[in-house]
Parts: sequence; C-alpha cells; structure tokens
Amino acid sequence: MKKIAILLMLGAAIAVAAAYRTARHYREDNARLRRNQTALSDSLRRYVTLCGEHAASVEALTLRCDEFRRLRAADAERIRSLGIRIRRLESTAAAATATEVEIRTPLRDTLIVRDTVRDTVRFFRWRDPWVEVEGRIVRDSAECSVRSRDTLRQIVHRIPRRFLFIRFGTKAVRQEIVSSNPHTQVVYAEYVEVKRRRQR
Repeated sequence: MKKIAILLMLGAAIAVAAAYRTARHYREDNARLRRNQTALSDSLRRYVTLCGEHAASVEALTLRCDEFRRLRAADAERIRSLGIRIRRLESTAAAATATEVEIRTPLRDTLIVRDTVRDTVRFFRWRDPWVEVEGRIVRDSAECSVRSRDTLRQIVHRIPRRFLFIRFGTKAVRQEIVSSNPHTQVVYAEYVEVKRRRQR
C-alpha cells in the first residue's frame, strides 16, 4: 500500500512539474507575442546623437523558426542560399539609407586635344570626408560620378521593465543604427530575433 501511495505522490509531483513548465512556456510565449504587437506598431524613430551623427531606432521582432520561415519566406530563401540553416539563425537585421548632398562648386575650363582637335571642357570637382563628386560638361551633355562612404553601426540592446525605481526583466529589444555620414539618413530598419522552440 505504501508503494502505491509513493508512486501516486511521485506521479502527481511529475504532473505538477510538467503543468508548471507548460504554463511558464505559454506565459513567456504570450509575453513575446505582446512585444511583437508593440514592435509591429512601432515606427522608425530618427534622431541626432550627441556627436552630431544621424541615428535611427526600431523595436525588434522575436520570431520562432517556423514563424520566420512562414512570415519571412524571401529572407529565409536568401539565408538558405548562403548555406545557412534557419534553425541555426540567431538574428537578422536590415537597414536602408538615403544620401542627399547639396553641392555648390565652381566650373573651370580644361583644354583637351583629341586627334589634333582642341576642345574646351568645363570640369568640376567637390569633396568632403564622406562624399566625392566630379564631372565634366561637354557641349550639350554632362558626365558626373559620385562616391559616397558610410559606416552603419548597429547596437542591439534590451529595455528593462520599470516599477517605481526598480528595473527588471525585458520590456523590449531595440536596435539603434548610427550613420557616420552626416549626409545620410536611415529610412528603413528592422531587426528580427529568431527563437528556437524549447524541448518540452
């Protein structure tokens, strides 16, 4: 009789532990889905850092592998084409920038000799540490080349929950993108964390 009681108690303890683990898993998944809803409604925030650099901020999505394959099919295909398995993926990030520069530079005449024929070409050149523009105007046409350099720094950080003055847990995950080129603005950004399903 005692053996049966011990086995019943052991079975009940295992059932309670399994129920607790399942409830915890669903609680964590519900919190993840709530954060994703906030992230999907969050728009890109642009600002200027204390160093004067343009920056943007966007909240991160957290997707499971199966969700990533279904909701980001084009990205999943691109990742597979690199020989990377989706289940080994940690995160993906994307950012798009636009560079806009207003240039005022003087024109100067340059004499070019082609097959003993002299031609006058108007030439211009402008540069700063990030953008280089040079070109020439020949009769009724213009030729121009533009080179732009930029470094995008991506910082991913967790935002803790707050209660009074206490910080705990994770409220959201955000990605900050900082451009070193003052002519560049970040126009699009996304950050997706890929979460592997836990074995239950």
